[in-house]
Amino acid sequence: MTTGGGAEQQFSHAFREEARELLVELESVLLELNERREDGELVGRVFRGLHTIKGSGAMFGFEDLATFTHNLENAFDEVRKGRLEVTPALVDLTLSALDQIRAMVEEGEGESAVDAAACTEILARLRALTGIAENAASQPAPPAEARAGGEDACEQVWRIHFAPGPDLLRNGADPLLLVRELAEMGRLTAEASMAGIPPLEALEPERCYVSWEMVLATTASEDRIRDVFIFVEDICELTIAPVPREPAPSAVAEERQAIAEKTAAPKPTCAGDLIARGLDEKRKSPGRRATDQPDNAASLRVPAARLDQLVDLVGEMVTVQARLSAIAARSADGEVLEVTEEIERLTSALRENSMTLRMVPIRATFERFRRLVHDLARDLGKNVELTIEGAETELDKTVIDQLGDPLMHLIRNSMDHGIESPEQRATEGKRPMARIHLSARHSGASVLIGVSDDGAGINAEAVRARAIERGLTTADAPLSEAEIYSFLFQPGFSTAQQVTDLSGRGVGMDVVRQRVESLRGSIDVASQPGAGTTVTLRLPLTLAIIDGLLVTVGEAFFVLPLASTLECIELTREESEQATGKHVANVRGEIVPYIRLRQYFHVQTAAPEREQIMVVECEDGRCGLVVDQVLGDCQTVIRNLGRLYRHVQVVSGATILGNGVVALILDPQRLVQDAIRAKMQRERGRLPITARDYENVRQRDGAAEGNGGKVGAGARASASR
Repeated sequence: MTTGGGAEQQFSHAFREEARELLVELESVLLELNERREDGELVGRVFRGLHTIKGSGAMFGFEDLATFTHNLENAFDEVRKGRLEVTPALVDLTLSALDQIRAMVEEGEGESAVDAAACTEILARLRALTGIAENAASQPAPPAEARAGGEDACEQVWRIHFAPGPDLLRNGADPLLLVRELAEMGRLTAEASMAGIPPLEALEPERCYVSWEMVLATTASEDRIRDVFIFVEDICELTIAPVPREPAPSAVAEERQAIAEKTAAPKPTCAGDLIARGLDEKRKSPGRRATDQPDNAASLRVPAARLDQLVDLVGEMVTVQARLSAIAARSADGEVLEVTEEIERLTSALRENSMTLRMVPIRATFERFRRLVHDLARDLGKNVELTIEGAETELDKTVIDQLGDPLMHLIRNSMDHGIESPEQRATEGKRPMARIHLSARHSGASVLIGVSDDGAGINAEAVRARAIERGLTTADAPLSEAEIYSFLFQPGFSTAQQVTDLSGRGVGMDVVRQRVESLRGSIDVASQPGAGTTVTLRLPLTLAIIDGLLVTVGEAFFVLPLASTLECIELTREESEQATGKHVANVRGEIVPYIRLRQYFHVQTAAPEREQIMVVECEDGRCGLVVDQVLGDCQTVIRNLGRLYRHVQVVSGATILGNGVVALILDPQRLVQDAIRAKMQRERGRLPITARDYENVRQRDGAAEGNGGKVGAGARASASR
C-alpha cells in the first residue's frame, strides 16, 4: 500500500501501532486458549481482535490484510457458534497467519516482506480445517435471509443509533464502511440525519456532522453488531436496542410493514424531507449536537521520540534551576529566594510528571515470549509452560525497549540447555510439564528481572573444564560458583557439544552481558543441579533523572541515589579510633560495616573532625559509606561518561551541578561488592577470590565486634550464588 499526503501517512502509522499491539495480545490469548479450549471468553477475545484488525485495515487502505484476516475471523466465528472446535492445529495455523499479518503491517515501512506462497498455503489449510469453501471464505458473510432462507424464528430486529464523534474522520475512519458492514449482516434500513450540519461559515471540513438511525433484522447477536463499531466505539455515540420479539399483534404488523417499506425500491427524496425527519431536538446550537462529547480523549498516543525530547528539555531545566538556586542562596533578596523556591517546586513537579510518562508496565514485553516458548517447545519436542509474575512492574521505556534480546537469549538457553526431554523428566520423577518463570519486582532504585526454569541446572564442572580448555583460568585456581558462572557470559563461550539452530556458538549470553552493562545493570546467576537455574538482571528504574543526595569527599562531589539511602549517622574521629581499625559502626544495636570513600578513592587531603556515614541498602544488606559532608538532596540529570569509562562499574554516570562542577553518581551495590573484593585482594595478595575468602572476612569482622558473624553474610550469599 502506498500513502499520499501527510494525513494519510499519519493515519497509516496510527493503524500500524494499534495493529502491533493487537497482534501481541492475540498471540497471548491464542496460547492461553490452547490450554483452555472450552473458554468462550477467550474465543470471543480472539474474534474481536481479528475483527478489529480487519475493520481498521480496510478503513486505512490495507485491503489485502483485511481480506486475509477476514478468513481467520470467519473461522473463529464458526468456533463461537459451536460448529468448530479449538484444536492445536487451529491455534498453530492462526499463529502462522498472525506472522503474515504482521508482515503485511510492516511491509509499507520496508521492514518486512509478505510471503504470498505462505499466505496461500495458510488459507488452503484453513479451508481444509474449517470446511468453508474458498468463495465463502474470501467473501463477506451473506445477508441473513440468504443464510436462513428468509425470516426465521431466531431473527431479531434491532434499532441502532450511530452518531460519529467529532474526531472520527480525523482518525481516518469511514462511517459509510461501518454502515455497509451492517448491511452484510441482514436486512438494514438506514436514515441519515443532517440536523447537526451548521451554517456554512461554521462548517469544519474534517468533522462529521451526520448521524444515522437504523433498523437491522438479523440473526446476529448484539455482541456481533457491536463488534462492527469496536474500533470507533470510544469516539462515537452508539445505541443498540432490540425491538421486543412478541409485542401486540398490531405492533408486529406495523414493524414488519415498516421494514418492508424501507427495504423496497427507494422513493425520490429531497434534502428538505431528510432534514424534516431529522432529530431536531438534539440540536442545541449551530455546529454541535447535544450528544457531542468534548473534543478530548481519555488517552493520547505520542511518539517515543517526543517523550525523549521532553525529558531532555526537563533535564536541562533541572540543571538551570540548580544554578538559579545556587545564585539565590548567595543573595540576600527575599523576593529572589521566594521565586527560586517556587520555580524549584514547579520544576520538581514537571520532572515527576515527565518521568511518569516514560514509565510503562513490563507486561507487553513478558507476554510476547509466550509465543517463543510455544514454538520452541514444539520444535524441541518438550512440554513447557511460561508463567509470569510482576507484569505490572513499571520501567523506563528506554530500558524496556532494550530488554527484548537479553530475555530472548536467556529463554532460548533455558529451553535448549536447561529443560530436559519428557523422557528424562519422567525418569527423574519431575512433573511432565516443565516451567519457565518470568518475574519482575522493584528493589530500591532498581528493578529485578528474573528468568528461572525447573530444569537440570548448570553443570559447574563442565563450565570450569571448558574455561580451562579455552585458557580463561588454570586447573589449580580456586573458583567460587559465581566466578565459574561468569564464564558463561564470555564471548564465544559455550559448553554445547554441537552447534544447533538455537545454541552452541557462544553468542547469546555475551549479548545478554553487553546489553545489561549498557543499561548500567548487573547479572546474578543461581543454580542448583537437578532443580533449575535462575538468572536475575538488576536494572535501573530510569536512565534519565533520579533523586539523589549530594555529598563531598575532599574537594570531589558525589551523588548517592536517594532510593537506596536509608539514613545519615555522624562519625567522630574518637569513634573511628575506638573501632581499632575495624570499619564497623554500632547503629542502634546493629553492627553495620562501612566503606571510607576517602580511602577507596585515595583522597590525600586531611579528614574532617566529624564525618558522616550514609547507610545504604544493597543486595548484600545494610552498609555505610563514609563521606566528609552531606550537602543535601538534589534532582540529578544522569549523563553518560562515554565509552572510555564503560568499565568503571562503581560509577553509574555523572551530573552537572548548578555551579558547573561535575559530580559522579555512585552505584552503592557495585561499590560494596568491589570494596569487599579489593580488601581481600590486599590481604591475600592473589586472585581470584573464593567463597572461603568471603567466609573468613565475615567470621573475622563479625567476631571482632561480638555480633556472632552477622557482618558479611550478604557478601557470602552473593559469592555462593
